[in-house]
Amino acid sequence: MSELDAFRHEVRLWLDAHCPAPMRELTRGEEDIVWGGRRWAFRSEAERVWLERMAERGFTVPTWPKAYGGAGLSRDEERVLREEMARIGARSPLESFGIWMLGPALLKFGNEAQKREHLPRIARGEIRWCQGYSEPNAGSDLASLQTRAEDRGDHWVVNGQKVWTSYADQADWIFCLVRTDPAAPKHRGISFVLFDMATPGVSTRPIRLISGKSPFCETFFDDVRVPKENLVGELNRGWDIAKYLLTHEREMIGGGAGGLLGTRPIGEVVAELAGSDGEGISDPLLRADVMRAEIDTLAFALTMDRLRDEAAGGQGIGARSAMLKYYGTELNKRRTELMLRAAGSDGLEWEGERSGGGRLARDWLRAKGNSIEGGTSEVMLGIIAKAILELPGA
Repeated sequence: MSELDAFRHEVRLWLDAHCPAPMRELTRGEEDIVWGGRRWAFRSEAERVWLERMAERGFTVPTWPKAYGGAGLSRDEERVLREEMARIGARSPLESFGIWMLGPALLKFGNEAQKREHLPRIARGEIRWCQGYSEPNAGSDLASLQTRAEDRGDHWVVNGQKVWTSYADQADWIFCLVRTDPAAPKHRGISFVLFDMATPGVSTRPIRLISGKSPFCETFFDDVRVPKENLVGELNRGWDIAKYLLTHEREMIGGGAGGLLGTRPIGEVVAELAGSDGEGISDPLLRADVMRAEIDTLAFALTMDRLRDEAAGGQGIGARSAMLKYYGTELNKRRTELMLRAAGSDGLEWEGERSGGGRLARDWLRAKGNSIEGGTSEVMLGIIAKAILELPGA
């Protein structure tokens, strides 16, 4: 038995023994996601137990070093863990912007004190993070941001506004881009800082979307005091960290947060919504579209695995994160469109217990935002044309 086979055997036995039965069902939507944080209230004892057990093994962040709350697994071992979780239908024990975005940035750019302070708490789900990037006049042109941090000796005073700050009203801390040198060119003079959302002067205001929900917020900073030790990386070199973090954000949005991974196969969902003739989806046109979507989803998942392997080998993902973000989010829009088609007029129900509060219609509307957040599809296509395909004039 190879070392990887032995690891698979060990993980399979551990999961079979420690994954609670209620956690062996794929997530149905937002209500099944555990975000963690100081104010998080578990919806069931099984959720709490599953997170504690996985965090104790380092499996919430399996490739992170053990010193920072991870399991120190190789990429091959991480893949085995994901495959064995999928085998029993085990849910992710924790979703977190700290895991997807801040964690990789701290591992690369943070100092030892910052890693030891923040990473273990992220791994255990004790702190929920939000991202302070976009501003009213700095969206796709993020480097035009104007939120400023004035040097006051042992601390900065931050003033400004962020927008589209996901779950800012529920987050404990924020990783934030601020301008620390107004005289520098716009891609310079930007720094990357961390601070507690409970700091005096921080306020949030939810933004209601066309789906009727408010996952985004406007976030305001009025004379917010930020300690100097909360600077990550070099002063005025925050743009380097911002670009690195964006590659992880775009991978996250395109894959997991795009609704493609860790969910039931689209064919199963559509068959339930549309009805089956006993051998599959009865509508031949719908059945063909579902098969295309399932094949494309499998191809996309394999592409993500390949790029992650290359990244683990030192090549990095770089501009290819734009490809993942574009294709994954457009694929998720197709997925929600198929579900809405399958449900027919019932899928348009907006309220009521039967439809789960209009879940299908609201998810279809929310999916439109996937192709805007983290960089619009049009911007992603521009990056692909210029940096990957090297098209003339791009």
